[in-house]
Amino acid sequence: MIQQSVAAILRDRITLEVEGIDRLYLNVYVPTLQTEGGIARFFRVHQGYPFASSALMEPISKRFIQSIEDFAKKNQIPIRPFRKGERKDDVAAEYRARFAGEEGVLFVGKAQEKISVFRTEKRRNLTTGATYPWIVRSSAMVNQYYFYCIDRDFGPFFLKFSSYFPYNGRLCINGHEYAKQQLRAEGISFEALDNGVLQCADPGRLQKICDDLSSEKIDGLARKWFARLPHPFTAWDRQAGYRYDLSILQAELSLTQVLDQPVSGRIFFEEVIRENLDLGRPEQVQLIFEKRIVRKTPGRFQTRVITQGVIPSLHVTYKNTRIKQYYKEGRALRTETTINDTRDFNVGKRLHNLPALRQIGFQANRRLLDVQRISHDCTIGQEAFDRVVQPLDVNGQRVAALHFDDRRVQALFNVLVLFVFQAKGFANKDLREPLAQILGLDPEKMTQGRMTYDLRRLRLHGLIERIPKTHRYKLTPFGLRVAVFFSRTYARLLRPGLASLAADTPNGNPRLRHAFEKVEGEILRFCEKEKLVA
Repeated sequence: MIQQSVAAILRDRITLEVEGIDRLYLNVYVPTLQTEGGIARFFRVHQGYPFASSALMEPISKRFIQSIEDFAKKNQIPIRPFRKGERKDDVAAEYRARFAGEEGVLFVGKAQEKISVFRTEKRRNLTTGATYPWIVRSSAMVNQYYFYCIDRDFGPFFLKFSSYFPYNGRLCINGHEYAKQQLRAEGISFEALDNGVLQCADPGRLQKICDDLSSEKIDGLARKWFARLPHPFTAWDRQAGYRYDLSILQAELSLTQVLDQPVSGRIFFEEVIRENLDLGRPEQVQLIFEKRIVRKTPGRFQTRVITQGVIPSLHVTYKNTRIKQYYKEGRALRTETTINDTRDFNVGKRLHNLPALRQIGFQANRRLLDVQRISHDCTIGQEAFDRVVQPLDVNGQRVAALHFDDRRVQALFNVLVLFVFQAKGFANKDLREPLAQILGLDPEKMTQGRMTYDLRRLRLHGLIERIPKTHRYKLTPFGLRVAVFFSRTYARLLRPGLASLAADTPNGNPRLRHAFEKVEGEILRFCEKEKLVA
C-alpha cells in the first residue's frame, strides 16, 4: 500500500534524481550592430562609404544566401521549406531518424518570420533642403535559415540565421541530449527518457556531467559551427571586431525525479493539486522565488492546473518566468523553471551569467517541492504546540506566549510564511506592511518598536534566528513547520468549522451543527444535575 503523503513519495519512491539544464535558447548577434548608430559606423567607418543605406546591405545578403545554397549543394544537404502550422521539431525528428553519421548537418530549414530590421528613410536638411538617407529600426517578414545539426558532444541542436542585415540568429541546445552523448562516449549504460534519462548505471557521474555543462562549453559549440557553416561576415569584418556573441533568450532549468511506479506519481499530483491551488498568488510566489513581492510589483502572478487527457500539470507564473510541474511519460516527476527574461532577477543576459540563472532555477524547483511537502504534512506534536502557546523563561528572559487564538499571532505566522525561502531573510521593516494589511491597520501605525517586540518573541521561542552580522532574520526548520501548521489549521479547520456552527450561516454544515447542539444540550443537563446552573 503506497502512503498517501507527498513527503513520503519524495523520500521513498524516487529511484533516480537528476538536476540540470534542459533547453537553452540563445540569441546570436553582433553586439555593435544592434543600434542605428552601430549600423552607420559599420558602413561609413569600417567599409568607408560616405553614407549608410539599406541599399548597401543587399549585396551582403545576396552573397550570404548564395553561400548557404552552395554549401547545401556541395554537401548534399536538403533545403526544406517549413509549411504553415508544421512543427519544426517533428520535421527534425524525421531527419534524425535517417541520419547515420556521428555529426553533421541534417537539413537546412527555411521559414519566413517577422523580425526587427534596419531600413533607410529619406530625411530633409532644414537649412539646405537637400535629402539624405537615415537608418531607422523597423520590422519585416524575412527568410530565416535553420541549420539542424548533430554534434559529437552535444547531440541534436539547431543554429538559425536571418537572411537580412545584421543577420541575427538563435542557437538552441538541449542539456539532456548533451548528457546522453557524454554517457555514450564514456560507455556508461542508461535507459533514455524522452528529453531525459530513466535509468543510469552511474547516477553520480550523470549528475556530474549535467553540472559540468558550462557557458564556456556552449560558447565553444557555437564557435565550432560558426567556422563550419556559411557566415555572413567576411574574415576582414571579423578581424575588425564584427563577431557573433551569445546572450540568453530562454533558459529551462529542470529537476527530474524518476518514480518507482506510475501510481506514485498519480498520488503525488492528486495531493499536490488539492493542497496548492493558490501557489500563483503573490504571497505564494514569494515562497518560490527569492524576490520580494509587494502591491506595486509588475507582472502576472498566477497558478494554472491543466489536465490534458488524464495527465495533470501544475503551472506557476512570476512575471516572465514560470515553473511547470508534470508527470513525464508516466514515470518521472519533472519540475522545471523557465526563465524568459533574466532581468526579472536582476541578472544580465550575456551567456556568462548562466551560473547565476542555474542557481535561481534550481532553487525555485526545490522551493516548490519544499512548499508542497510541508503544506501537505505540517503537523506538530503536543510538546511542540505547548512550547509555543505557553510563556517561557530563556536564560532569565521572560518570553510571552504565542496563543493560537490570538489574532495578531495568526497574522504573524501568515506573514512569516511569505518569507520562508528567502535566502537573504527578512528585516523588521519587511514585516510591517503585510502584517498591517492582514490586521486591517494603517501601515503607519505599525511601529518599529511593536514589530521588534514580536520579533523578540519569535526568536526566543526558537521560531526565527538572526542572520549573523545583519539585522535580518530567517525561519528555523521548527519555525517553518509551526508557521504552516498554525496558519493552515486556523484557515482550513477552525475558522470554517466555527462558521458552520453558527445558526445564521447559510452554507453551514448541518450535521456538524446538529452534533454540536446535542453536545451542548448534554453539557447543560449535566450542569443542572450538579447544581451548577446560575
